[in-house]
Amino acid sequence: MPAYSATVLDHFQNPRNLGEIDLPDAVAEVENPACGDRARLSLRILDGRITEARFLAEGCPAAIAAASMTTVLLTGATLAEARALRDVDVAAALDGLPSNKVHCSVLAEDVIREALDAYDAGVPSR
Repeated sequence: MPAYSATVLDHFQNPRNLGEIDLPDAVAEVENPACGDRARLSLRILDGRITEARFLAEGCPAAIAAASMTTVLLTGATLAEARALRDVDVAAALDGLPSNKVHCSVLAEDVIREALDAYDAGVPSR
């Protein structure tokens, strides 16, 4: 098992914002075909700010921790701040990820982009 930071283990064992938002303003689901990790993100957006973020994830501890931390970082963020959030920001907020688990923070960045793109395009929630 890779050496995970205490923050990764905490978010894995005590995930924040687990679940889905009823009638979200934006939702997306992405999967890493190489490893099978999957993340689903739902957002509530009001006046250009993310007021609520929730996730569902399947995968290793790092994938679940990255999805959990993503919701923490997104809650209260403006849409511009959310768009600027990168995988390295998620990994840094988790106090780092083992090199073979960096793809988990990339999955988090991908699901953010997909959700915001769907919101911008006015795609109905799934």
